[in-house]
Formats: sequence, structure tokens, C-alpha cells
Amino acid sequence: MSDVRVDLDPGNAARDLVSLVLTLIELVRQLLERQAVRRLDQADLTPEQEERLGTALMQLDAAMDDLCEHHQLRRADLNLHLGPLGPLLAEHPW
Repeated sequence: MSDVRVDLDPGNAARDLVSLVLTLIELVRQLLERQAVRRLDQADLTPEQEERLGTALMQLDAAMDDLCEHHQLRRADLNLHLGPLGPLLAEHPW
């Protein structure tokens, strides 16, 4: 049996919860970004749709920066290591 321990500190519970929520949001944001790139590569969007999509993705990225700064986290703090599967989030999505 593995001797893995979970360190629960009530003083950090709120920060840990925020970190987990932001990790999930960042994962979804990266997935949306990858899907957008696929759609751009398929050339099935109008120039107006491409512009709106690009603007929305830039705004989401800026919002993540703001949220991380507000909660004194770095994007690197959001990544979870999944053992043999590696990190959850892409370091460089492009």
C-alpha cells in the first residue's frame, strides 16, 4: 500500500479551493482555445467570426491573469501533476 498523505491545512482551505476552481477554468479555457484553432485551420469561419473568436479568447486569457493576480497565484500554481500521465495543463498550448 502506498504511503501517500494528504496535507489538510484549514488555514489554506479557501486558497486551495480557489486554486482548484481556477485550474478547472484554465483547463476549459485551453480546450476552447484548441477547438478554436481547429476551426480556424478548417477555414469554416467567416472573417467576422474569426475576429470575435480571437477577441473572446484574448479576453478570457486576460481574465485568467486578473483572477490569478487577485488570488496571488501564478498559472504554474494551477497545474496538477497526474503521475505517469504528466501535467494536466499544457505549459505552452500553442
